Amino acid sequence: MTYTTLISATDLQSLIASGAPLMVFDCSFDLTQPSAGAQQYADAHIPGATYANLDTDLSARHGAPGATGTVTAQEADEPASGGRHPLPSRERFAMWLSSVGFANGMQAVVYDRNGANYCGRLWWMLKWAGHDAVAVLDGGLQAWQAAGGALASGAEPARFQSNFELRAPLRPLASAADVQAALQQPGQTLIDARGAPRYRGEVEPLDPVAGHIPGALNRPFTENIGADGRFKPAAVLRAEFEALLAGRDPATVVHQCGSGVSALPNMLAMEVAGLGKTTLFAGSWSEWCSDPSRPVERG
Repeated sequence: MTYTTLISATDLQSLIASGAPLMVFDCSFDLTQPSAGAQQYADAHIPGATYANLDTDLSARHGAPGATGTVTAQEADEPASGGRHPLPSRERFAMWLSSVGFANGMQAVVYDRNGANYCGRLWWMLKWAGHDAVAVLDGGLQAWQAAGGALASGAEPARFQSNFELRAPLRPLASAADVQAALQQPGQTLIDARGAPRYRGEVEPLDPVAGHIPGALNRPFTENIGADGRFKPAAVLRAEFEALLAGRDPATVVHQCGSGVSALPNMLAMEVAGLGKTTLFAGSWSEWCSDPSRPVERG
């Protein structure tokens, strides 16, 4: 069986026991303490899991050595988006996947201990790389522990390098220019995943300008998670998103947040709810507000 949205802790245990081709990724992170996620992984993680660092593995970096093949290091390091966490190019991402031993025939399972805030990035990036067999561990490491899952600590043995091959993207990516060109058009519905005070422009702890993109709707990404730490039931999510959209076509949705990371739980929730595939504006507010000519809305 292939998992493409969520996987439960018990299903992951069964998948591991079956010996199916599988890689588990721990994406735990802390924006205020960037080294904390790696330390949390070292302290406790699902046995065999690979650590995926938001800053160094899942965001663009320049001048990285060792690019091979027909893509030059310069081309591979050209970011695919702007913002505080710019996407690496698909080529650079494929190089990283190959370096940690991930291959096209594998099921990927991603998790964190942060309410799916960070693992959604890797879930989306694998879809963007053309790999559909990726699922978020529902409830994260906490659910794994509650289900009696074993934990490991320290470093994991290195895997043999693979040759991950990029395929056609399975999820669309919008640029700042795309979003600006479609402002006030019926073909675009922006959903901002930041907390309501940031959306309204009352506070802005990370970016130089407060506010939101004109016309954007607000759904904090935390609203997708129930009291048990797992995603809410599909029917509940569907009702909540339909109320937010108020008749707008779900296919027109473009997700954004501060830097393109916490927008992904909203996208995943819409897919769990059966509302189809939507678009990511990865540069999000941090890229939008970097250009003073772009309009800003408050309130």
